[in-house]
Amino acid sequence: MKTINIKPLSDHLTIALQQKIDLKTKPIGALGQLESIALQLGRIQNTLSPSLQKPYIIVFTGDHGITEEKVSPYPQEVTYQMVFNFLQEGAAINVFSKQNGIGLKVVDAGVNFNFDDHENLIKAKMGFGTKNFANSPAMEIEVCEKAIEKGAHCISKIIDVGSNVIGFGEMGIGNTSSASVLMSVLTGIPIEDCVGAGTGLDDVGVLHKKEVLKKAINSHSIPKDPIAVLALFGGFEIAMMVGAFLKAAEKQVTIMVDGFIVTSALLVASKINKNVLDYCVFTHTSHEKGHQKMLAYLKANPLLNIGMRLGEGTGGAVAYPIIKSASLFLNEMASFESAGVSNI
Repeated sequence: MKTINIKPLSDHLTIALQQKIDLKTKPIGALGQLESIALQLGRIQNTLSPSLQKPYIIVFTGDHGITEEKVSPYPQEVTYQMVFNFLQEGAAINVFSKQNGIGLKVVDAGVNFNFDDHENLIKAKMGFGTKNFANSPAMEIEVCEKAIEKGAHCISKIIDVGSNVIGFGEMGIGNTSSASVLMSVLTGIPIEDCVGAGTGLDDVGVLHKKEVLKKAINSHSIPKDPIAVLALFGGFEIAMMVGAFLKAAEKQVTIMVDGFIVTSALLVASKINKNVLDYCVFTHTSHEKGHQKMLAYLKANPLLNIGMRLGEGTGGAVAYPIIKSASLFLNEMASFESAGVSNI
């Protein structure tokens, strides 16, 4: 895998940015998380006047061999059917992206279907779904590394058109199973605390899912290298998101982090280079069971908690106006001095 060089955020503008925030016509801290986001945006862009340009969401899609173990109530073909839905602009992510002026691209990372060309589809297929990690590694390490590089290439295309704020989404029946195992193995949190209902399992289904995933973990010799762990249990779409996270941070792009599966990809990326976290805005807390624990592990402070658990990048699309508000107040709100308002 090519070396990714992610710079830690510079502190040289931090004092000036904080002073600019504090001198706006408001009590100190009165805008809550908007103030911390404004500070983060300024540090990411290395300017006192950060701006958000050409926002995008990229939905990475792929199928998972673990679905053979009946860990999802939906059949695998729902993945390619939902890709069609994205391309026909009928999904929730299409609605919210259009509402907020966000560009949208869909990446075929490894769906078990051959798609025709489409202007909003990026063909980057690594295979027709991963192998069943209950029986074998999901993918070879070389394939995993190639998927990471492809993810980096996909986001580079978006950055090259001038986007400096990008969110990731995902679609892949079975991918909450991959995310749960990656979370457990990389954080040390018991798998029982990482597994949720996914796309709608009942209590019996969740219990079965826990048993399958625990058995899968115990059937493998767990490596220490995060890329090897990703190859063992991940999905093609998760691996590509890992590469996209790393490349976006290297290019000093603000990253909107969605829900459980996207955060599991970030978890892997952070084990490769911890500096990636500095460039991330955590948009919401998913209703999926393990997400709160994973956010706590990453010391994240998400913007929203409204019971969402859809994926697709919908959390990023819904939260984007909040992030935009942070940049706008920093750039357009009057200061006490410019407004002629007495300060304390």
